[in-house]
Amino acid sequence: MLVQTDPGPAIVVCNTCRLSHERREDEHGRRGCVLFAEKLRAVVASHPCAGRISIEEMPCLFACNTYCTVHIRCAGKIGYVLGRFTPSYEDARALLDYVALYAESPEGIVPYEKWPERVKNHFIVRTPPEGLVWHKDPIPQT
Repeated sequence: MLVQTDPGPAIVVCNTCRLSHERREDEHGRRGCVLFAEKLRAVVASHPCAGRISIEEMPCLFACNTYCTVHIRCAGKIGYVLGRFTPSYEDARALLDYVALYAESPEGIVPYEKWPERVKNHFIVRTPPEGLVWHKDPIPQT
């Protein structure tokens, strides 16, 4: 069942994702993104974006060829699916640093040179917001 959430900037964490390519769960039977969501919530409490970015969970983002997958989204902005994170403080902090920049951007586009090192090579796909597509150059209106 779909549940209404705030349309503001959010990190949607797949709570059924594997811990790593090799392991499904940790030694206590917990999935990787459950651990990552916990780490994100702990880190966001002391992050400059606290109160501006929500951490949400849902089962299966259908990115099963990867692990620790998240979807970054905000109404009216390009969204992104990223994966292959570890449930670590460093990865949580880097993702929150990126999402803070994303939240401040008008269209959800953060210049590559501003990306934290630990989010590079984690992007899987970008998604256009409902009713919009992005073009590098404006499309002439006829």
